[in-house]
Amino acid sequence: GCVSSLPPLVCEHLRLCPLDYTCCSSQMEETLALQSERDFLKAVEENSQFLLTTFTLRHRRFDEFFRELIDLSEKSMNQMFTKTYGRLFTQNAHVFQELFVELRSYYSGGSVSLSEVLSDFWSRLVERVFSLVNPQYQFSEEYLECVSKHAEQLQPFGEVPRRLRVQVSRAFIAARALSQGLATGRDIVNKATKLTADSECVRGLMRQWYCPLCRGLPALRPCHPLCLNVMKGCLANQGDLDTEWNNFIDALYQVSEKLEGPFNMELAADSISVKVSEAIMHMQENSVSISTKVFQGCGSPRPAPGRPKRSPKESGGNRRPFRTYSPEEKPTTAAGTNLDRLVTELKERLRPMRGFWVSLPHTICNDEKMASDVTNEDRCWNGQTRGRYLPDVTGDGLVSQINNPEVEVDIARPDVRTRQLIMELRVATNKLRHAQSGQDMDFMDSQYKCHKRASSDAFEEKSHFRCVHQSQPSFLPFPGEEGSGSGGGDQGERYNDDWPGYGPYSPPYNKPPRNPASDPAKPPRVRERNGSKLNRNHGRERSAASQPSCCLLPLLSLPFMATVAPMWR
Repeated sequence: GCVSSLPPLVCEHLRLCPLDYTCCSSQMEETLALQSERDFLKAVEENSQFLLTTFTLRHRRFDEFFRELIDLSEKSMNQMFTKTYGRLFTQNAHVFQELFVELRSYYSGGSVSLSEVLSDFWSRLVERVFSLVNPQYQFSEEYLECVSKHAEQLQPFGEVPRRLRVQVSRAFIAARALSQGLATGRDIVNKATKLTADSECVRGLMRQWYCPLCRGLPALRPCHPLCLNVMKGCLANQGDLDTEWNNFIDALYQVSEKLEGPFNMELAADSISVKVSEAIMHMQENSVSISTKVFQGCGSPRPAPGRPKRSPKESGGNRRPFRTYSPEEKPTTAAGTNLDRLVTELKERLRPMRGFWVSLPHTICNDEKMASDVTNEDRCWNGQTRGRYLPDVTGDGLVSQINNPEVEVDIARPDVRTRQLIMELRVATNKLRHAQSGQDMDFMDSQYKCHKRASSDAFEEKSHFRCVHQSQPSFLPFPGEEGSGSGGGDQGERYNDDWPGYGPYSPPYNKPPRNPASDPAKPPRVRERNGSKLNRNHGRERSAASQPSCCLLPLLSLPFMATVAPMWR
C-alpha cells in the first residue's frame, strides 16, 4: 500500500517514525517533518484569524467613531456660537480650539490630564467673560490672573464645570481605554501566534500526521486524544495565557458596557457646547455679585478710557444675551453609525474569545483533516499502528506537560516572550478596570494633602479645610465664600454608575455638592507673556473697551464701592 514509487524499505533507519516496514527514506522523513511544522503553524494562524480580524476591525471602527464625535462636537460649537455671538466668538475662538486640541491629544494617547485641560479652559474662559461683562474697565494680565486663580472659590460658572468634568472625564477615559485595549488585543494575538515549533514539537507532529503515510496508511487520521496531547505540548506556553487573557476579555466587555450606559461618549461629546453655553449664562446672570467679590479681593480696576459707566438699560439695548440651545440645535452625533450598535457588535464577538488559548488544541483537533472523530476510537492512528490510543490527555499550560507522552516539554524553562505577553495583558486589564470607575492610571500619582487654614476678612473670621496639591500655595477664601470647589481638576472623585434620580443615560445634575475637604485645588496655570495663548496684543494691559461696540453681554452697573486694599494680590 505504499504511495511512493520506491519499494518498502526494511533497513532504512528513520529518526521520527516507528522502526518497522516503511515507505519513506530518511530524506523523505525530513521533508515530511518540515511539512508537518508548516501544517501546524497554518492551523494556528487560521484558527486565530477571527481574533485578529475582530480586534483590528473593531479598533478601527471605534477609533473612527470616537474621533468623529470629537470633530462633530467642535464643529457644532463653532456653528452655534458663531451664529449666536458673531465676531465676539470668532475673536476668542482659539480658547475653544485649544480645548478640542487637548481632548484629541488625550484620546490619542498623549500625556494630557483631562482635569488640567478642563481647568485651564475654564480659567481662560472666565477671563474672557469677566472682561466682557465689565467693558467699562480695563484689566491687566495680573488682574485677570487674580480672577482666574480664585475661580475655585468664586464658582463663576456654578456647578457646570464640575458636571462637565465628571461626564467628559469618565467618557473619554473609557473611550481611550477601550480603543487602546482593542489595539493591545490585536498586538498580543499577532505576537502569540507568531511561534516556532521546537524539535520535540516537530517530532510529535510528524509522528501523528505523516508516519501513517510512511507505513502505507495515508488515509488514516491520528486518534483524537493523540492529537490533543501533541497540540497541548506544542502550545503549552500559549495555554499559560488563559487566565490573564480571560481577565482582559472580561475587562474589555465591562468597559464597553460602561460606554453603552453611564459613560456614554456620544452624550459627553454632545454636552460640551451645551454646558459651556449654560456656564456663560450663569456667569452673566450672576455678574454683579461675582464682580463685587472680585473687586474686593483683587482691587478696584482702572476705568477704560472714554467708556463712562452706563446703566443696564443703556448698555443692554442691542446686545444678544447668552442662551442655551434648543433641542434641535444640539450637536449631532457621528453619521452612519451608532455607539449602542458598535458596543453590541463588540460584545457579541468578545464572548467566544474567552478560553481561546486552552481551547485552541481542541479547535485544531476537531478539524477532520487533522484528526479522526472523537467517536472513532479503534480505527485511527495511535502513534504506532491502527488502534485505540490508551494514554490520558494531559492538562493545559506548561506545568501540566510534565507527563505528556507525545511531546517532551521542559517545564523549568518558561518562554520569555509568553511571560512578556502575560505582563502586557495584566497592564492592559488594570487600565481597563480603572477606566470602569472613571480613573486614568496615567494620572493617579499626584499627591494631595489636606490641612486646616485659619482665614479672616473684613466681614468674618472662620476656619476651613482645604485640600491642595503639594506644589500649590494655599490662599485665603473669597469674602463671604466657604471655598467650595468648582471647575477644577479633581482626580480623586469617586464615580458612581448611576446618578440619583436619573437613569443611566442622564447627567449628574442632582449630584450633591462635593465636600471641600476632599476637593484638591487645581495646580497654578503657567501663563504665556508673549500674548500668543491668551491673545494679549496690547502690552501688559488690555482693555475690554477695545472689543466691538456691540458688546456680547448687557452692561451691568455695579453698586458704589469704597476703595479698599485688595485682599488676594
